[in-house]
Amino acid sequence: MASGFLLSRRATLGSMVLGMPAGFAATALASDAAPIVQPAAATPRSFMDRAFAMRQRAVDAGDQPYGAVVVRDGRIVGEAPSRVVTGSDPTAHAEIEAIRDAARRLGTSALDGCVMYSSSRPCPMCQAAAFWARLSRYYHGAAIEDGGLPRLPGG
Repeated sequence: MASGFLLSRRATLGSMVLGMPAGFAATALASDAAPIVQPAAATPRSFMDRAFAMRQRAVDAGDQPYGAVVVRDGRIVGEAPSRVVTGSDPTAHAEIEAIRDAARRLGTSALDGCVMYSSSRPCPMCQAAAFWARLSRYYHGAAIEDGGLPRLPGG
């Protein structure tokens, strides 16, 4: 019973993070996304460089200076700049937007085996989103600091 509750709770909270109702088919949105151009080399530096490119995209659009990418098996599967200002959405942090993008493209809210690269240290909300999306690890900042396994704030 407890494990069923946890899975149900994860699905519900996962759908909240993705910004869609529970049970909504994320695959329907995957075809709308432009393909992600992969870096020449699948290295932590190239992934962090892409996170910083997303950061610059946010700045150029007039948003807050944050960017993030989600990587699985050496390929970027989600990427996003911050859209808090441009989207008038206080939850549209770059990390959450990158998680949403990866979930849409992969057709699942369970991002097991994925790693996040973020231009800065994730806030408590983004860290919780990474936990509920089941990311395996996250790195942040130009120095590519290892943030470890995502965990709930205070936990």
